[in-house]
Amino acid sequence: MTVDSQKTDAKPVVAKTGEVKPAEAKPHTLDDLMIAMDVVDTIRHQDDIVRRELSDTAREAELIERLREIYRQQGITVTDKMLEDGVKALKESRFTYKPPPASWQRTAFEFWIGRKRYRAFAAVALAALVSTCGYQYVAVTRPAQLAEEQARVEITETLPKTIRQVHADIGKISTDTTAKARADQLLADGERAIRDKDRAAMSRVSAEVKRLHTEIASEYTLTIVSRPGETTGVWRRPPKGATQRNYYVIVEAIAPDGRKLTLPIKNEETGETVEVDRFGVRVPQATFDAVAADKRDDGIVQRNRFGQKRRGTLAVDYAMPFDGGTITKW
Repeated sequence: MTVDSQKTDAKPVVAKTGEVKPAEAKPHTLDDLMIAMDVVDTIRHQDDIVRRELSDTAREAELIERLREIYRQQGITVTDKMLEDGVKALKESRFTYKPPPASWQRTAFEFWIGRKRYRAFAAVALAALVSTCGYQYVAVTRPAQLAEEQARVEITETLPKTIRQVHADIGKISTDTTAKARADQLLADGERAIRDKDRAAMSRVSAEVKRLHTEIASEYTLTIVSRPGETTGVWRRPPKGATQRNYYVIVEAIAPDGRKLTLPIKNEETGETVEVDRFGVRVPQATFDAVAADKRDDGIVQRNRFGQKRRGTLAVDYAMPFDGGTITKW
């Protein structure tokens, strides 16, 4: 049988005993491995060769010939053994990296390799979380906490103290039994709200008792307005098509120190209560005509004192007849 010298790497050795033993194959050198790897790389870059040649084992020799021609054109001489080793290595995927199967060890290793990237991502995520939490705390949580604390303080301390203290102050200055009875009723309403921890009811009672205290403590004179260019009196027809007339004298409240006061006045035509510094009081026609005649003499109402409100009382002592109605617009 004929043996191809190019494919024979060792000759048989005759032992001293007369037995023939095959020689041990030489280990692959670094150059051989480098050539084999280059052959694999060359084949991979020749996709058309791989598809046409390597898919058919019967045409492997033609593939090797093509490879030899490629290397010859590059001025590189390779043996058939090197080419065969390269083709064989490609088939066996010897120089192809195969990632290890998924496992917790692989995941941990990949995380360790990409730790810098993950660290940057974690920093961004942490910053976003801190920013979101900070906004939530500043814009929502903290205001809610403050509002809740304020409500607690008002219910347990501020409002109860205010209601009781203002009621006590009214008792000290009031000389009007009607005012005292009204203050006592408000205190009873307030104590009921305090017992029930009803914040809304306590706020309402607190506002009313303060308003009552201000009214009782006030002191002023109702003076008829008679300055040049200003209205002293008006007449109006009542709403809903009535034919009679209502007569009003315009007054203002002047404090003992000369200050003009603002009072809460209910407009009988609209039912609204507003704070004004002058308003009309409804009087009989005779009173209206008397004031008009007084002003016609010299443009000034000499008898201009309409009533007196003293400290400690709710009622006004009227110096002229008053029919009980008021207006705030004319």
